[in-house]
Amino acid sequence: MSRTSKLIGCWLLAALPLRAPAQVAAAKLAPGVAAAARRPASAAAVRVQVRDAAAFRSWAAQQTPALRVRPATAASRILTLEHLSAPQIVALAASPLVEFIDVPDRRAHDERLLNGADLTVNSLVAAQQRYPTLGGQGLTVSIKENTLDPTDLDFRGRLLNTPAGTVIQSAHASIMATLIAGGGNSGPAGRGAAPQARIASSSYDNLLPDANIELTRLGVSVQNHSYGTGIENYYGLEALGYDQQARQLPTLLHVFSAGNSGTGTSPDGPYKGLAGVANLTGQFKMSKNSLSVGAADALGQVAPLSSRGPAYDGRVKPELVAFGDAGSSDAAALVSGAALLVQQAYRDQGGAGSLPPSALVRAALLNSATDVGRPEVDFVSGFGQLDALGAVRTVREGHYQQGSVGPGGEQIFQLTVPPGAPRLKVTLAWTDPEAAANAAQALVNDLDLAVLGPGGAGPWLPWTLSPHPDSLTQPARRRADHLNSVEQVTLALPAAGTYQLRVRGYRVPSAPQAFSLAYEVAPPGLEWLTPSTVRNVRPAQTTLLRWAWAGPATLGRLEYRPVGRAAWRTVAAQVDLSQRTYAWNAPDTTTLAQLRYVVGSQAYTSDTFALARPLAVRVGYVCPDETLLSWPAAPGATQYQVYRLGATAPEPFRLTADTLLLLAASQQAGPYFAVAPVLRGREAERGPTINLAEAGVGCYIQSFLPQQPVADTARLVLALGSLSGLRAVQLQRLGPGGFVTIQTISPVTQARLVFTDLGAAPGLNQYRVLGQDAAGRTFYSATEAVQVVRRNELLVFPVPATSGQDLQVAGEPGVPLRLRLYDTLGRLLRETEANGALNLFPTSGLRPGVYLLRATPEAGSGAILTRRIVLAE
Repeated sequence: MSRTSKLIGCWLLAALPLRAPAQVAAAKLAPGVAAAARRPASAAAVRVQVRDAAAFRSWAAQQTPALRVRPATAASRILTLEHLSAPQIVALAASPLVEFIDVPDRRAHDERLLNGADLTVNSLVAAQQRYPTLGGQGLTVSIKENTLDPTDLDFRGRLLNTPAGTVIQSAHASIMATLIAGGGNSGPAGRGAAPQARIASSSYDNLLPDANIELTRLGVSVQNHSYGTGIENYYGLEALGYDQQARQLPTLLHVFSAGNSGTGTSPDGPYKGLAGVANLTGQFKMSKNSLSVGAADALGQVAPLSSRGPAYDGRVKPELVAFGDAGSSDAAALVSGAALLVQQAYRDQGGAGSLPPSALVRAALLNSATDVGRPEVDFVSGFGQLDALGAVRTVREGHYQQGSVGPGGEQIFQLTVPPGAPRLKVTLAWTDPEAAANAAQALVNDLDLAVLGPGGAGPWLPWTLSPHPDSLTQPARRRADHLNSVEQVTLALPAAGTYQLRVRGYRVPSAPQAFSLAYEVAPPGLEWLTPSTVRNVRPAQTTLLRWAWAGPATLGRLEYRPVGRAAWRTVAAQVDLSQRTYAWNAPDTTTLAQLRYVVGSQAYTSDTFALARPLAVRVGYVCPDETLLSWPAAPGATQYQVYRLGATAPEPFRLTADTLLLLAASQQAGPYFAVAPVLRGREAERGPTINLAEAGVGCYIQSFLPQQPVADTARLVLALGSLSGLRAVQLQRLGPGGFVTIQTISPVTQARLVFTDLGAAPGLNQYRVLGQDAAGRTFYSATEAVQVVRRNELLVFPVPATSGQDLQVAGEPGVPLRLRLYDTLGRLLRETEANGALNLFPTSGLRPGVYLLRATPEAGSGAILTRRIVLAE
């Protein structure tokens, strides 16, 4: 045995007295581990980062076989140890080979409460409209949590690693994937932010980062983490791991939900015991090079349950908020989708096919965010609410710079601000090297941003927040930031001229630090975000109009007109444009329309949009050689575009002026169809997708069922999917020589028909429907049965029955019965109550033989009926 192994054995086997962790390298213990070390009866599992994994494992195998040691990750220096006593935890902390002792994997939980999504809130729909070629093509998002549903129509052809037959633990992962990259194949609600991105699945059973080699193999550039554990406030091995992976894979961005514990209290750390602050759910969310996202409502107000910052060391967390009616899970998913669009915009515009560094994506997302909550930055909404259109535009228009600085180094970029600009915003971000586990401050390389104005004005420093527990709600103020790896400077009403954006290396201990700058000079005026050509506005419903306004609080007149009309109609005489939303009660009509704001002599007109209800496709029939589809007529529609689902997305199939479509079997090529109306030459939004295989309609017949399975008169109800081309239907009853027609209806004028058979004999009667269409083709329903039981009758079957087989007993409908079974000696063996319709009478435990079943009406009126029962072997 080596000397190192002997030393480790001595450390662990020594019966050390239990001492406070502060006395034995407390900095090496995560808060949860420190608590376990204070419990004498502890039998804890821990995750350990060691200096020499081989020596540690060698000792464990030779000297302490009972101590279970296994790798916690592909990173060989991180191990999991199980069944440790409190003295062993203390001894481990004293070992020079042990760098840090952390908690093991905890049970993660989905951070989603309700159900709701609206991609118009964060200008995702506006981004899709302005840049229709951006859909996440060629990019891959990973959903780390439960398993995705591989049968979900909205992921068709784009799932990379979720095999068929997978057990789905919850729908949460599929909802997240839909918000991020749903293809809209099921209908408008199934369309996500980046509808053409590939989707990979990962498990949150492992809270450490996934292996670099696997993420690289799948081409993952964004990983979404919409889950949490408990409130944790320290820089543990998970936070360290994600920061390290961001450095190793510089184009990979991790997006975390902040959590739904906004009213919670941290159990440890500098903010211990302070209610409503520092309550992010998981130490992995303390990483510097990721984004944590809180939840806001449709108007940008942060939800009360959305977790708040700061991070354990006073850094800004969450950095962003987004619409999350269902919690911060949804909000994180929308940011992940927006990040994919930013990555694609960079790759396709000026990146020469390569992806941007994740620091640039973060800078673009944070710089474009809409300020909500307290002015500038705060610990509730971070840098503001996601503006996907602004982030994409930042990259598409080249409003960014990249560089690097070493110790004491400096880079300066020039920016021209035109006259009348209402705002200048600049954001600096960098991928900071990982800190040591349990570091008091996570920041390693400290860069400084300053903005200098024309004529030597300034410098203007970043907005910073006080990290002290007694002043977390104080407004942001300008000063040097030595905590965060993101810094932001804003100027209201900047003077026209040339500005300098200066980045300095305040503290860069080692190699030069790369960084990214994003900037925005807001043009004055109004830009409509919704309504848009991408989504319909529903008639006779309230819809939130959205716009971007750059300028002071101003009143505008909102007006509406249908396309083709010259006159504008006033909707609201005075709307505060700085509110950026207005609840509009749309008229009950179907048309193409426009809205506009009139401000003084300036008019700001929206895109032309469709006021229309999505059209639902109905299946008239699915016959072996032909299928009939139909849909309601849309007022004013001249044509209808029928879609058929292709390999990954709906594809145009047939343009028709009719509301009926006949499909030959050779034309179908799959069971999925949808339709969109064409109004004045412009196609409106598609309706939901119909699945022929799940429509519940066969060849004309939707259903054929008995009105009552046991009755004194046989009545059967036929529901038809369509009357088109239908000539006649016949009710047939099974007789000794086969089915015989007992009733014919021709012509067929109703989709619901009730047949009554007054000639049905007591007992079992079997029926079917025969139909004929105008072309002479015939079709049949399934066979249905009716037990006809009249007054003072009792039906028992089967006879004979096998011993142990349940008997089916039918009496007069609506007459309660008491059933008693006797043997041939007259002994009562068992009895039960029956409802007079079809009942099961058990024979389990009875020997083969002959028995008597007696039925007595409960009301005392009516005959007592007796039937002989034969039970065979």
